[in-house]
Amino acid sequence: MDLHLSGRVAVVTGASKGIGLAVTRSLLEEDARVVAVSRSSSPELEQLAGPDLLHVRADLTDPAAPAQAVARAVEHFGGLDILVNNAGGRPPGIAMPRTGFFDSDDGRWQSVFDFNLFAVVRAIRAAIPHLIARGGGAIVNISTGMARQPAPVNIEYGAAKAGLSNLTKVLSEEFGPQGVRVNTVSPGAVLTAWWTEEGGAADIIASATGADRDTVMDSAAPQMMGQVTGRLIDPREVADTVLLLASPRSASTTGADYAVDAGYVKTF
Repeated sequence: MDLHLSGRVAVVTGASKGIGLAVTRSLLEEDARVVAVSRSSSPELEQLAGPDLLHVRADLTDPAAPAQAVARAVEHFGGLDILVNNAGGRPPGIAMPRTGFFDSDDGRWQSVFDFNLFAVVRAIRAAIPHLIARGGGAIVNISTGMARQPAPVNIEYGAAKAGLSNLTKVLSEEFGPQGVRVNTVSPGAVLTAWWTEEGGAADIIASATGADRDTVMDSAAPQMMGQVTGRLIDPREVADTVLLLASPRSASTTGADYAVDAGYVKTF
């Protein structure tokens, strides 16, 4: 199926690994032009180098950084059609998972909200005028199943993402008449650096349960999350949904939340 993404300009945050890297790769395969935003590059991102890819180094918790990244896209490629707000999760210096309300103080709550909600607000604020100038476009926000199915784990993260999901619906109503579609994709547990990197979720859960990190990722984590497929989600599976929502083929889809969660959320 032709997604009609050829030549369209996209900004993807958190693009050096995980879901963001998969989205960047998939957009390039569809002949889109991509501004990949991340704190640092990665060997996998560097392998995608070419005339249709611009890497912008940015710390999105810096209040000025989201608008600067959008400005670079417009300057380099002449406009903006798609914004994928993927960057999120644990901010630098904060370990997750956290297992209770009293595990986080005000500083941690502020850091998590800065990264997972306020940075997105700033990116959208910068992007919408450029999307409208092109006659419309698409914003895809990466949320989480925890926004819809709360649990006493990573409480501040789930709360920030719930705010993001609400924001998505509000923006879809306000800017839909001007051609800007806004949707969320809510994954379950995805096989990303959140789990795999040293000191990440797999190591924390392994330490708490006495299992080894490979067992956590292969079976324990999917079971704990109620993922009926019995495995962590491949980032490319999330990217496929993001591309469909970014495509003009989804012209009547806005204000929607797409679950790519392996059955994690059990409610309607």
